[in-house]
Amino acid sequence: MQPINKVKVEFLSKSSNEAFARVVAASFVAQADPSIEVLADIRTAVSEAVTNSIIHGYDEKEGIITMACTLYPELVEITIEDSGKGIEDIEKAKEPLYTSKPELERSGMGFTVMETFMDTLIIESSPGTGTRIVMTKQLGNG
Repeated sequence: MQPINKVKVEFLSKSSNEAFARVVAASFVAQADPSIEVLADIRTAVSEAVTNSIIHGYDEKEGIITMACTLYPELVEITIEDSGKGIEDIEKAKEPLYTSKPELERSGMGFTVMETFMDTLIIESSPGTGTRIVMTKQLGNG
């Protein structure tokens, strides 16, 4: 399947950049004229992925997060990647209500939210090397 368009951005792992990433992804996908619901789903999933990188990947220290969006005729693929500490047990991290930072009173629902709002979710991670999250969403306009 040939991409229609691509964009790739890098930004610092600051909480203020979570909103930036959400807006960039939604603005990029908007060129395909998806429904408002699809755009809302994408914004929510991107927000969760970037927040996970900031809080868990970099322990709220400064690092680089890369977001790549590839638009295809019927779907969008969004990749969020960091070079943070990685995830030791991906299956455990995907469990609803699991959090590695209970002291922050986080809900532990990040991956559950991503799985719910996107059509596919792939998590690639190794301790000490970072995490790569690849999500796809059908645009419903094909």
